Amino acid sequence: MANSLLAAVSRDWLGVPVALAVAGAGGGLLAVGAAWAAMVGALVLAVGVLLAAGAVRHLVLVAREARVHPPPGRLVDVGGHRMHVLAEGRAGAGPTVVWMPGGHAPGEDLRELHTLLSARTRSVLVDRPGTGWSDVGPFPRTTAAEAAELPAALEAAGERAPFVFVGHSFGGLLVANVARRRPDLVAGLVLLDPTPLEVIAFAPPSGRLATMRRGFLLAAVRQLFGAHRGPGGRTGPGCAAASIFAELSPSGLARVGWDTVVYDGDLGDLPLVLVIPRDLVGGEAVLAGARDADEAERISRFYLRSRVRYLAASTASRLVHTPEGTGHDFPHEAPEFVVGVVGDLVRELPAISP
Repeated sequence: MANSLLAAVSRDWLGVPVALAVAGAGGGLLAVGAAWAAMVGALVLAVGVLLAAGAVRHLVLVAREARVHPPPGRLVDVGGHRMHVLAEGRAGAGPTVVWMPGGHAPGEDLRELHTLLSARTRSVLVDRPGTGWSDVGPFPRTTAAEAAELPAALEAAGERAPFVFVGHSFGGLLVANVARRRPDLVAGLVLLDPTPLEVIAFAPPSGRLATMRRGFLLAAVRQLFGAHRGPGGRTGPGCAAASIFAELSPSGLARVGWDTVVYDGDLGDLPLVLVIPRDLVGGEAVLAGARDADEAERISRFYLRSRVRYLAASTASRLVHTPEGTGHDFPHEAPEFVVGVVGDLVRELPAISP
């Protein structure tokens, strides 16, 4: 039911028929003739007219945005929906680098890293379905589905393996899933503070992710009826994020865990670089929720130990710490450092990769 609603709201034109239905209901009440029906009908009709005006405004803004900002890369077909792939830089003897940002963000979120690296080697940004210039795709959105869509999009765009996949946060979980499913395509992984699913299952209770999901859906509804400021964004990104973020809860993880968690040894001897901060810079709000100093210490230990769990996924893993003072958002805080780590792995791989 929830995914059917998200699929409906993700269609930018939906606001018009909904508004017309509301206005029609108001008109029907006016036709009843009773005083109470006239009052209620006038109110409902007025709401319908306002919704229709907002829905038309939304469609105009979406069309304008598409005209002003055409896709810089290619739109390729992936099982009936299109994904946007931007590939730049010369393909040399080494592997091609594919970037995947955190959250359910578009590839554009890591554009600075892509631009820096594409001066040295082949670099690719991909918009997950529902983000950037990509179509939304079928619902529900899941990490397992996107782990199949990402290699399909690269193949459709003509990009050739082997690849080094670089993923930040939730994007790290995605590319680790790609590596588990398609080891034939992957020369190496760079995981930038990837989401450890133990944190979702066992961390201290928090409503933050549930609040984010509701925020995504509410933002999509506001956009559908033009009740937002700024340029006209599509409703699809909010709907896609609300769908896939359903995994990020204890109950959601219980449903998808076997298909989504990358367990110890799952990646064999794949070269893997785990890049994480040394401490919980930026996580002060989590520690502030502790009942006492002992619990704060336990929470800190839990998060820091969870951060290194991906090292056990491969026998060829190594740990790199981010510059002092950087937190989870270090790809934006220290882009040249990240590009340096990725470049080092790319240079190493020709000697150890077929």
